[in-house]
Amino acid sequence: MGGAVSAVSRNGVYSFAKPNRESITLLAGLGVEGDVHAGTTVKHRSRMRRDPSQPNLRQVHLIHEELFDEVRAAGFEVAAGQLGENVTTRGIDLLGLPVGTLLRLGDEAVIEVTGLRNPCLQIDGFQDGLLKQVVGRDEDGVLRRRAGIMSVVVTGGVVRPGDPVEVELPDGPHRPLDVV
Repeated sequence: MGGAVSAVSRNGVYSFAKPNRESITLLAGLGVEGDVHAGTTVKHRSRMRRDPSQPNLRQVHLIHEELFDEVRAAGFEVAAGQLGENVTTRGIDLLGLPVGTLLRLGDEAVIEVTGLRNPCLQIDGFQDGLLKQVVGRDEDGVLRRRAGIMSVVVTGGVVRPGDPVEVELPDGPHRPLDVV
């Protein structure tokens, strides 16, 4: 089971979108070199207000490019990096992965999936109505968050568009993703 990296993005300042780059460097235990969310403790503003000492389980944000195709069908134009993700993938059901899944990006980098991104109102600030496209309820009334997954860096390395992504599922019973 695998796919590919379609884009990589980072930003050294707080902003909603992240510019696409030719490559990003992942640093073990920290995140994306030069990205405002890199660090051992949480760097997202809302989480820092609650407890700045909590571990950073959101070092690398990934979104599946197929989501952009889905929201385009509903009249929204979204490109890689515009929802704040660091790595945009194609060909992997990111939302279906269990906690603890390892993703090998390119030749060296390995990240561990920690949970779901909890989409915020900033998404509607980017494009009004888009939040309802990435958060909603399924036919059984279960809340579904589709704005990507979060991870931590296990092994550092350079990641580029076109790099393969290999999926290694954890042993034992799989825990479904929850918000981190």
